[in-house]
Amino acid sequence: MTVSVSLPQGVEEPEGLVDAVLAYETALMSDDVAALDAAFAPGASTLRGDATGLLVGHDAIAAFRRGRGGAPQRQLLALHVRPVDADNALVVAEVAARRGGRGLQTQLWRRDAELGWVVSAAHVSAPAPAVDARIWRTVGTPLVAPHGDGVLDGVGIAVKDLFELKGFALGVGNPTFLATSKPAKRTAPALEALLKAGAHVTGIAQTDEFAYSIAGANAHYGTPPNAAVPGALPGGSSSGPASAVANGQADLGLGTDTAGSIRVPASYQGLWGLRPTHDAVSLDGVWPLAPTFDTVGWLTRDPATLHNAVEATLGATEQRLAPEFVVAPSLRRDLDAEVLEAFDASVARFSPAEVDIPEPDELLTIFRTIQPAEAWKSDGEWVAANPGTLGPGVRERFEIAQGMSSTSEAAAREAMAVARERLDSILGDRILLLPSASSAAPSALASAEELEAVRGATLRLCSVAGVAGRPALSVPVLSATGPAGRPAPLGLCLVGPRGSDLALVELAADLFS
Repeated sequence: MTVSVSLPQGVEEPEGLVDAVLAYETALMSDDVAALDAAFAPGASTLRGDATGLLVGHDAIAAFRRGRGGAPQRQLLALHVRPVDADNALVVAEVAARRGGRGLQTQLWRRDAELGWVVSAAHVSAPAPAVDARIWRTVGTPLVAPHGDGVLDGVGIAVKDLFELKGFALGVGNPTFLATSKPAKRTAPALEALLKAGAHVTGIAQTDEFAYSIAGANAHYGTPPNAAVPGALPGGSSSGPASAVANGQADLGLGTDTAGSIRVPASYQGLWGLRPTHDAVSLDGVWPLAPTFDTVGWLTRDPATLHNAVEATLGATEQRLAPEFVVAPSLRRDLDAEVLEAFDASVARFSPAEVDIPEPDELLTIFRTIQPAEAWKSDGEWVAANPGTLGPGVRERFEIAQGMSSTSEAAAREAMAVARERLDSILGDRILLLPSASSAAPSALASAEELEAVRGATLRLCSVAGVAGRPALSVPVLSATGPAGRPAPLGLCLVGPRGSDLALVELAADLFS
């Protein structure tokens, strides 16, 4: 390729540098992963950054590269070379994206005695997409204006693609479903309450298919980026709203939580997230997964916005919670030492009492019997009529759901009633403390086996609030080691008495803000 090269007047071009830069560009456009790996300096100090965050170390950069499926196509327009010394040079490349717009790539190259010229640090400033389809299905300025004014004036909402919004079709994370949907004739009451309080809809955000996952990956639209942990999963199924809020593209995420789909993305991306008391918020106009556990929930960057969203939806309340905390030793079994250490350090100041709740494996079995049975009742007819349209993971879960027996479901419902009564007698008005997830956000390149292990351990934690029907609030105050060994957020979950939603947020704001 012929590219103009500029250097300061009187400065000679370092031998072999421009050829190395052009070879890198060729490898980038052909997604030659091996050549790209070789172009970056080995070791733990190599850097690569872009708008989604910074990757540190050759291994982290290589893992990101393998998982992204190639870079956007572009044309190299010009190279600006600024030698630092005989063996180091700064190179700024001007590029034009094939889809339009201009961008920059800034790299620090160094000459290695054995490897030749390699990149030791890089930063990409790509043209901003009008809409990141991994996060958004559609956006506007705004998409829907407020229907009133109040405590949410000026707040932009990312609406999970499960909520009816007048004039827009429902997609539930599946393009085939979207193509056959008709525009909604009304707006879901849970969303309408926010619009009447002054909020506006920024856009409809992506979800894991039929909300049947807590990972955050969508085989059709891609995986929304995790703003807190580059290269990690965002958490699902409210992945789109969570990423939009964490990236600063929206102020409030409106989602659902059946098995942890508010709490897990909140935990993975360092957000506040509330799963309210079951049945506290109307699910009218919200596509169902498992109504016994389905709840509407909210994601925010700060407790004040969360408080205002809860108040706008449920109304103000005078209830106050006595800060009496408990922990359940049985919930510690599947947590690694680092998560336990972070959790214990955070809750030690509360001197929580220990309680013996129903066996977590039994609670999880109850959940994993009723949820798939109801998922098939909610979505099975459509799934059966549209074979081959589901992505991996979700497809297998629906196959399991199809085989659930009514006898098993009935037995699980009886066991759930007993477990809920026992949880109520043990917890009373006290607040149960536990991690929101079993780990920090896993790598987007984690194997199916690794993700299933994380999913099972996290569901064991999340199923407590689901079976109890109690509100659960994820507060971003813990941390653990994420992909590439870097610190990553982890939520502390507070499970309160039924009906204490607003008071739970107020208490946590007082304690942790």
